[in-house]
Amino acid sequence: MAIHTADFKTPEKTTQLRQLLMSPELEFIMEAHNGISARIVEETGFKGIWASGLAISAQFGVRDSNEASWTQVVDMLEFMSDITHIPILLDGDTGYGNFNNMRRLVKKLEQRKIAGVCIEDKQFPKNNSFIDGERQPLADINEFCGKIKAGKDSQQDPDFCIIARIEAFIAGWGLTEALRRGEAYHLAGADGILIHSKLSRPNEILEFAKEWAGRSPLIIVPTTYYSTPTEVFHHAGISMVIWANQMIRASVAAMEKISREIQTCHSIANIEDNIAPIKHIFALQGADELAQAQERYLGSGQSETRAIVLAASRGNALHELTHDKPKIMLTIGGKTLLRRLTDEFKKQSINKITVVAGYKADAIDTSGIELCLNRDYASTGELNSLLCAKEHFHDNMIITYGDLLFRGYILRDLLDIPGEIVAVVDSALENSHKSGSPDYAYCSKPDDRSMFSQDIDLRHISEHEALDIGNPSGQWIGMIRIRGNGLVWLNSALTELHKRKDFSQLTIPDLLNYLVQQGNPVKVHYIHGHWLDVNSIEDIDRAGDFTK
Repeated sequence: MAIHTADFKTPEKTTQLRQLLMSPELEFIMEAHNGISARIVEETGFKGIWASGLAISAQFGVRDSNEASWTQVVDMLEFMSDITHIPILLDGDTGYGNFNNMRRLVKKLEQRKIAGVCIEDKQFPKNNSFIDGERQPLADINEFCGKIKAGKDSQQDPDFCIIARIEAFIAGWGLTEALRRGEAYHLAGADGILIHSKLSRPNEILEFAKEWAGRSPLIIVPTTYYSTPTEVFHHAGISMVIWANQMIRASVAAMEKISREIQTCHSIANIEDNIAPIKHIFALQGADELAQAQERYLGSGQSETRAIVLAASRGNALHELTHDKPKIMLTIGGKTLLRRLTDEFKKQSINKITVVAGYKADAIDTSGIELCLNRDYASTGELNSLLCAKEHFHDNMIITYGDLLFRGYILRDLLDIPGEIVAVVDSALENSHKSGSPDYAYCSKPDDRSMFSQDIDLRHISEHEALDIGNPSGQWIGMIRIRGNGLVWLNSALTELHKRKDFSQLTIPDLLNYLVQQGNPVKVHYIHGHWLDVNSIEDIDRAGDFTK
């Protein structure tokens, strides 16, 4: 039998919300307040979104007292709806007016594919329930029932849901009044009842649920009684739990913390790796889809960037830590060195990663990488490992040691530096980042710490400081970039160096020195700290602090 695409059509958002309300399971939806938070809620697995009046007001920077107009709220909902595929239930306050405002609201929500609206039985303009809620007058029951009926009569989609929110407990009117209102709203056509409480224990809610006895879907917002196990809500017959304001509160806490740290340090270097990468923001915005469209409609001449990681050695100075695995599989702060490297590469859209392995190669996690072997790793050096990866060479690639830890901006900036071959040099010689002999870099100019990029050439790399060419300008950290003609120079250099009797013992610094001697410019990208390599037990401790 033929299978048609239509057979797998995603249900309308209104239908999805109704299915959640009628589900035999306890369902959960999460607050969102703009497009990006709505996208995050969907991507983290929630089946629905609560468009919180408090949170939307807060992101506008106004109070939750109908200071943001209903049209401003609806405009925001349109962005939220366009970027997601799950239903949105709007916290519609009091319906923004009388029955006539309610009719127009429902019409505009349906046009924007909003699945439902929850209205509360307070008077317009309302104030947040947690601010002097007991002094806020409730709406007349008949008037509120009329508002529900007007909304139901106005909807075009039979699955569009109108939820009636009861504020009797908030206002201090007790269970009898709450039940009286709930029954009236149910008879008026409400598709579900939201019963609200500001107590720290769920006693009022559970009493209501018991008396309500499943007459219609029952929804709760456990903002104040959050410590109650969710199993209690399930056993009480609650249909849906709304996490109503956690996204906006979490974002405020994170923004305040980061803002204070940047203001104190006057730098973002220490926090950049602890916040969402800009690439992740692009992903949430749908940049991948735009890139695919651009590829289809405009074409693309851009060359991808690849990476080669040299990781054939054991790391003898690490003793028993590398008894059964290569150095690159050591765990630092909960992640292996390899995983930390690949994560940094992928943040910069470097997805083709080749690792040259040797010692205990079978212990390497190969997910997300290509593996090639230097079978003579015990008797050969870095250039032989690099030569083993020759079939993976590319005219736009990073070559790096596998034991390197670095802040993400170092790789990002390296990708933007002009030059056919670029070596990363740390000008902070006063800091020791290498437990072994550092690779001192002698450059055409010292680092002037200018805000503008400098045109600097590498002259020589050596393990020794006492050279006739002057004082070292820094130390090479173990990372270079090759692009364009640089690949031609690299291949030619490897061909010539391979003829030497000592080729098996040559290193990447030997390669860079040869390129310079042949007149091939090797440019320098200066950094100032924010990296280290792992060569010894002491480095493990430093690496743990570095990754915090």
